[in-house]
Amino acid sequence: GMAASERESITSGAMKMLDPRGLKPDCIEIERIVNVLDETIAQLKMVSLIPCVIDSLDRFADTLGPEITNNLIEHQKLADEMEQLLSSSEEGDTMRPEEQWDRLCLLQQRLKCSARNILRHLLAKPSLCQALKGEAWARGSPAEVFIKAFGEFRNSTLERLQSSPAEEEEKTRFRADMSLQVKKNAEAITALQAELAAAIRTREEEIERKDNVIKDLKTSIQDLTKACEAGIQQMKQEGEIKQREELQASQARCARLQQDIQQLGAQLSALVLEHRASELALRKRNCRIETEIMNWIQKYDTDMGEKQAEYKEVQAAYAQEKAQLSLLMEKHAVLLPEYSQIEKERRIRQEKEEQALKELTTMNLAATRIQAFWRGYLVRSLFKSKKKKKKKKKKGKVKKVKK
Repeated sequence: GMAASERESITSGAMKMLDPRGLKPDCIEIERIVNVLDETIAQLKMVSLIPCVIDSLDRFADTLGPEITNNLIEHQKLADEMEQLLSSSEEGDTMRPEEQWDRLCLLQQRLKCSARNILRHLLAKPSLCQALKGEAWARGSPAEVFIKAFGEFRNSTLERLQSSPAEEEEKTRFRADMSLQVKKNAEAITALQAELAAAIRTREEEIERKDNVIKDLKTSIQDLTKACEAGIQQMKQEGEIKQREELQASQARCARLQQDIQQLGAQLSALVLEHRASELALRKRNCRIETEIMNWIQKYDTDMGEKQAEYKEVQAAYAQEKAQLSLLMEKHAVLLPEYSQIEKERRIRQEKEEQALKELTTMNLAATRIQAFWRGYLVRSLFKSKKKKKKKKKKGKVKKVKK
């Protein structure tokens, strides 16, 4: 009862410490650490949904845009290549271990860069992040386990950062109580194991008794089998007698069937004559149908000739468009390096502008502080001069009165 109450008090204290609103205002370092961990958890959740987005590119095409879509497709290619490399290593591929390791490290680096790039693009679109939050059900169980474990790490880190010496001592006492409880549980487990061994022995004795019963039943089954074999022998003898009787009856029935066969042969001859006449009529009809089929074949050949001419025209147009496409692809290959160079120069220029803006801000702040200091100095100098003048006037008045 005492241990349970202490455990409840410690648990309630830990829950209070885990509440972000319970942070002290002067613990800015703790708040920053917690914010970093929370931001990491949010990014982990977004990264874990990348496979879901790749599987549903058609559904997210309007929201993603062409750039993120291309990045996602490239990321999927890298993941497939990584999976193929790992499977080939498990199957004992002929590739050297050093070469395989270098290729694996390169793929890992490219996957990390691709994931960071995709995450930057996703976080730059709040509407897309909001839409992806509704897809949390599609997250894989390993990712859920990792995110949950990271959340527990965040809570434990916050608890350790906010714990005071008294709370640490209380936790140590709680751990000691838990160790004592574990020891008691181990003793109880030992006792239960002894009871289990006794129960197993009792069960083995019961099984041995049942084995004896099974042996008796097997003996009775053997006796029953012998009795059945005797009955089967008697049934065979009776069957042979009945078979001879059936054979005699069958011979008589065959004689009757022979007479029926002769009668049916005469009926067959009559039917053959009748069917030959109908066959002649069907032959004439078949000739007429073959003539119609030849006409249809000629018509088909004519139609196919027209279709073949149309196909050649379409093939010529396709070849022309293919040549145009090849020309456009060559132009694209020429313009792509120029575009990359322009993007690089634009990025460098933007970094220089940001650095200049930062320096200008620092200089403005310094100038503002210097001006404020100078104004204060001027005001203090002015006040000092006025005080000196007042003191001189007062001294002059005093001297005149004395005279």
